Amino acid sequence: MKDFPDGWWTEAVRRASPHFDARAPGSAVDLLVIHAISLPPLEFGGPFVDRLFLGTLREESHPELQGLGELRVSAHFFIRRTGETLQYVDVGARAWHAGISTFGGDEGCNHRSLGLELEGADNHGFSGAQYDALVHLSCALMDAFPALSVGRIVGHADIAAGRKTDPGPHFDWIRFRAALIAALTRDTEP
Repeated sequence: MKDFPDGWWTEAVRRASPHFDARAPGSAVDLLVIHAISLPPLEFGGPFVDRLFLGTLREESHPELQGLGELRVSAHFFIRRTGETLQYVDVGARAWHAGISTFGGDEGCNHRSLGLELEGADNHGFSGAQYDALVHLSCALMDAFPALSVGRIVGHADIAAGRKTDPGPHFDWIRFRAALIAALTRDTEP
């Protein structure tokens, strides 16, 4: 895993979350789950998502944060609207992002997946810089984890139907997959 020499992507800002644990023995990473998050809702660029994943969020910081201070959640990656990518959990460890989830008949997707949060919301589009960063990171992850493929990149709503809706209807799956396939094709050409 040349781009992840110690489990941390060489191109991401490293922010170590305490909210993770070991993957089950024999678990292979074969799923990438895309989420969307903004704290407070529809406010971008602030410190609150970072604080949530680091376990330092103070509910009194904003009225919309009530009830979130005790959550123990994380993701492997967070892509800001600027395209800046932060990493919170070593890719060899299990981040706590999927919750109650099912994929291919297998329950509890955290053990087999990587969680990637995009700064955004269901009712808001994503930036070009985010799509570019997402494609770049997805290529690196697919190189590092051979069981991960274009068809195994899903939204949170796909593994937690009825409970979650992100990344939402404004995430352009066609744009993302076309750019990812084009990037993968460029990377494999002689």
